[in-house]
Amino acid sequence: MSKDDARRGEQDRDDAELMFHGVARQAELVRGGTYTSRALVEAALRRTARLDPALRAFRVVLAEQALAEADARDAEAPRGPLHGVPVAVKDELDVAGQVTTFGGSANRTPVTADSEAVRRLRAAGAVVIGKTAMPEFGQWPFTESAAHGHTRNPWDTTRTPGGSSGGSAAAVAAGLVGAALGGDGGGSIRIPAACCGLFGLKPQRGRVSTAPQSHLWHALGTLGPLTRTVRDSALLYDVLAGTTATDRWSAGPAAATGWLEALETPPGRLRIGYSATPAVPGVRPHPEHVGALLETVRTLRALGHDVREVDPRYPDATLAFAAQFCGGVRAEADAVERPDLLERRTRGTLALARLVPDSAVERGIRAGERLAERADRMFTTMDLLLTPVVAARPRPVGALDGAGLLTALARSRPMVAYTALWNVTGHPAASVPAGHGTDGLPLAVQLVGRRDDEVTLLRVSAQLEAARPWADRRPQLPPYGGG
Repeated sequence: MSKDDARRGEQDRDDAELMFHGVARQAELVRGGTYTSRALVEAALRRTARLDPALRAFRVVLAEQALAEADARDAEAPRGPLHGVPVAVKDELDVAGQVTTFGGSANRTPVTADSEAVRRLRAAGAVVIGKTAMPEFGQWPFTESAAHGHTRNPWDTTRTPGGSSGGSAAAVAAGLVGAALGGDGGGSIRIPAACCGLFGLKPQRGRVSTAPQSHLWHALGTLGPLTRTVRDSALLYDVLAGTTATDRWSAGPAAATGWLEALETPPGRLRIGYSATPAVPGVRPHPEHVGALLETVRTLRALGHDVREVDPRYPDATLAFAAQFCGGVRAEADAVERPDLLERRTRGTLALARLVPDSAVERGIRAGERLAERADRMFTTMDLLLTPVVAARPRPVGALDGAGLLTALARSRPMVAYTALWNVTGHPAASVPAGHGTDGLPLAVQLVGRRDDEVTLLRVSAQLEAARPWADRRPQLPPYGGG
């Protein structure tokens, strides 16, 4: 190895250490004067320049703007909770001066203002270094599109990172950034978190503003971060939580203190029900996912919780979900500049969606509210529900290649079989890392909580993280071992 190669290798290992610290620690390093914001952003951009050509996590990298923003952060005082920290955001969120592509190529004009979630990140001091890849309109649990190609899983680049927030997940898992924003309309935070070994909490409906849009796929969609640790997620929700007058939905009260501060209080002994039964009929979970579930049961019992197998008797959410899915994709597609450039699969979705009138979408929302009341009854006898996150192992990339609408839907079912119900009901749910499978890819479990009770999910997830730490294990990425 030449001296230049050795120097580059040492630089990359230093950059990896910084990025794998996560956002809470990075913010501490900036506040303490150990690093400048510019140094952090430069490290993130170097990692991205080296690794992202193979991963394709980013749709666009905003290097020049991010460096200028970092310099401005270094000149500012006082400093916010994310001051100087580089982050990424999914491409369905507006970033001033950039095109919001929704994963396609049908929009061409840059927006003039940040979305509310991005505005809150910047107000807390974060630096946006880029927008991450997604399938067109976030329709699929695979991050693949005609416009951007395939996004790849850092743990095995022949495999999918999941979706639709797969670009955000790949960027965090590979240590390109410490955290990235995603959206979840049927599992799109939890699924890629599970595929990539991250913590991903879908918050209660209405917890995070979707402004300037009044909703994200009507009652289905929420916004939130993907992170390596529970602590990082709590910190980001301290920044993101809250809605505006334009939001159709607003969540109830959550943490009496801040979310991060709430982690300091143990959850106490809880009643936790567990089940490997999917909420979608005709789907069978992979044996290693059932094994991860049972291993988590043993860990939770060792932590003092009362954990028992239950029959959830899931309500059928198919019609409520389908109506809102069709209405949501139709609303986003109707707003693009060049509908002639939409993907063939998306045009298939729209042909179906045109048959679903607005009145049917509203009936789907009301049906979801009734299903939420039925789901609430589950939580009269338990505090949390524990399940797998996905039924199948991450597929090889190319799941959508040549697939029409019906094939894409069939291939998606095992990925959403445990997650989509909780978008219909609005309950908070989290993907929690649970080791690795024999294929080397991550395993995960899902925790579902009562309405507005994200705090209990965070506390129990933090207990699991302490009992079986996951953040120190990293994917091995060439040529310097990924850090």
